[in-house]
Amino acid sequence: MSTKAMRAELPVAHREAVDRFERHLAAERGRSEHTVRAYVTDIVSLLDHAVRLGLTSPAELELAALRSWLARLRSGGAASTSLGRRAAAARVFTAWAHRTGLLPTDVGALLASPRPHRDLPAVLRREQAAGVVESPAAPDEPVGARDRAILELLYGTGIRVGELCGLDLSAVDDGRRLVRVFGKGGRERTVPYGIPAERTLQAYLSIGRPALRVSDSGAALFLGVRGQRISPGTVRRIVHAAARSVDGSPDIGPHGLRHSAATHLLEGGADLRTVQELLGHASLATTQIYTHVSAERLRAAYQQAHPRA
Repeated sequence: MSTKAMRAELPVAHREAVDRFERHLAAERGRSEHTVRAYVTDIVSLLDHAVRLGLTSPAELELAALRSWLARLRSGGAASTSLGRRAAAARVFTAWAHRTGLLPTDVGALLASPRPHRDLPAVLRREQAAGVVESPAAPDEPVGARDRAILELLYGTGIRVGELCGLDLSAVDDGRRLVRVFGKGGRERTVPYGIPAERTLQAYLSIGRPALRVSDSGAALFLGVRGQRISPGTVRRIVHAAARSVDGSPDIGPHGLRHSAATHLLEGGADLRTVQELLGHASLATTQIYTHVSAERLRAAYQQAHPRA
């Protein structure tokens, strides 16, 4: 059953709670449409499970109901990462429901998340990264100039694909080589970029964007072939095509370029707090995965080179 159909069949008290929670996430917490949809999907699933247990209003939710919901999902084959995300959604919901008086106590506060298995992300070597960003053919033509600028900026700044697609012309300070980015939760940060990105941006703005621009292009920095703001899907295709063109390169997308940028910064001596600020991570723990990547590279180099490895 779809989430929409499941939501429609919830008892009135549950349905009204979902509606209020959805408005809270979008209006008060400024979450993205994608994030709100994911949270609502998880909470509808939780409340549908609660109804199966005979609980017809949020006030009746108990920790045992939350745990049995996760257990049912686990038995259905849900991965630990998925279970962790759903547990987090449940905790956000119960905390909000308690604050707003729908729940007498925050029953989700004691809900533990399954420890997810985190694979180390694919990371380009420095020479592979150079090959990827320099790969687009015909850099003197509009689309080639655009693609080259996109790749240089993604790798040169480590920004997310959604952040890149949301850039306006006014976000670029070419005099100081800075770009103003609006990240998750609407948080703003300023990220520097280097001379290669500066050159490709200048080329794109002089020969690429004017050729792609149409009357309603607006202020978007990067444009698609129809003159509208470029989509994340188009950027992903550009990055995957560039990665496939480089011998020995893993097939990465924009997030792989972000991983590579962060790893190369740390390997070059940048401190963790600086990388956290550049990437726009709310928590330092999120940034620390890149120290694991670098440690694995160090181990691989040691095992290959040391006679007693």
